[in-house]
Amino acid sequence: VMSGFAELETDLNRERTLEGLNEAKARGRKGGRPGVTEDVKNYVMYLYDNTKLSGNEIANKTGVSRSTVYRIKREYERSKGAN
Repeated sequence: VMSGFAELETDLNRERTLEGLNEAKARGRKGGRPGVTEDVKNYVMYLYDNTKLSGNEIANKTGVSRSTVYRIKREYERSKGAN
C-alpha cells in the first residue's frame, strides 16, 4: 500500500515538473548554464594566436575551463576553414 502511494506521488511530481518545464519553454525560457560570450571567445582566440600562453594559462586568465579553450579553438578553425 505504501509503495503504491510512493509511486503515485512520483508520477504526480513528474507530471508537475514536465508541466512547469513546458510552461517555461512556452514563455521563451530555457534551462542550462549560460554559454560563453562572443567577447570571451574572441579574447581566448586573441590570446591563443598572439601569445605563447598554454591552454591552461589561457583558461585561468579568461575564467573558462581548459577544454572550453580548446573547443573554442576547434570551432574557430572549423569556421575559418569553411570560409
